[in-house]
Order: sequence, then structure tokens, then C-alpha cells
Amino acid sequence: MNKRLYIELENCIGCRSCLAACTQCGGHEERNRNYVYDVNPLVDRQTMPLMCLHCVNPACARSCPAQAIQIHETGAVLSALVEKCIGCQNCTIACPYGIPKFDTEQNLMYKCDLCIDRSKDGIPPMCASVCPTNTLQWLTDEEIDAKREQFNLDNGGKWVTSLPYLEGETNVKVNLPGILQGVTKLF
Repeated sequence: MNKRLYIELENCIGCRSCLAACTQCGGHEERNRNYVYDVNPLVDRQTMPLMCLHCVNPACARSCPAQAIQIHETGAVLSALVEKCIGCQNCTIACPYGIPKFDTEQNLMYKCDLCIDRSKDGIPPMCASVCPTNTLQWLTDEEIDAKREQFNLDNGGKWVTSLPYLEGETNVKVNLPGILQGVTKLF
């Protein structure tokens, strides 16, 4: 059963439970691999989670001269392999979402890997398993299609599978609420 991370941005209350859970996932070395941004700091309290969208044709992997970024059979785009990463930071520059981060001490790129040790077995990533408002959900394609119908996403222009300047689509589905329609230009 194929499952994907589904994000309903309008549900985010900024609790940052997803960040705390991310540090507890195996292999993450207590390092956050996703982020929660304040949309309009000092204006309102609107927040939004942002994590790797696991692009089908990821710019980070395409830009890596050492082929250190692998794509798991489930579609998850993994962090750079320690034994292959040469520290060029091409991946960090290439990602239009600004997701890959570079650890200068380890000379290594890291990013969300959908908690591959869990998600490959159908267990939700840590962030989705702790989200109290269902902002982050681990759903089947059929459940995502039901959400699409529920929110009338085909007609409302709120369904994002990829931002305009990316080729193809992503393995993470995002429901953009009306308040965040202009935010896609910031990614």
C-alpha cells in the first residue's frame, strides 16, 4: 500500500511537535530535518511546516557530481551518503525549496528522508505520527483523492504537486489554504 505525506497547511498551529519528533527518528542524530516557518512574523501567528517534498526528479540529486543523493524505491529522496558526499553543496543551492542543509563540521548534506527506516514499512514518519492538528498526515493515494474532492482542489487552484519551475511532481502533497496562496513564490 503506497502512502504519501499529505500536508494541510491551514491546520498548522506552530506547536513544532514535528520538529521535536524529527530529532528522535533513527539516524537523524538529534538534528531537525524539517522546519516550521512564521509566515508573517510580527503580524500574525500563521505558521507552516516545510520539509522536503521528495521530488520525482529532484534537483538536489541531479546536481550532485558524486551521486551521493539516492532515491529510495518508495520515492523518498535520501540525505547524502557519507561515503560519497564531497561537500560541494550543489544540492543545497539547486533545491528551489531551500531544504538541504550543510553541516560544515561533518562536511555533509542532510535533509528529510521521510524517516525511511519507518516509512518503508508503512509506518508514518515521526512528524506525521505526532502532529496534533493533522497538518501532517500519512495517507494512501485513495485518501488523498478523497481530500482533493473534499476541498474541491481541482477547481480551486489550491492543489500543489510541484511549484511552477520544477519538472514533474513531488511525492509529498500539499493543500495550500487561501491565506497562503502567494507563499509559493517564497519557496
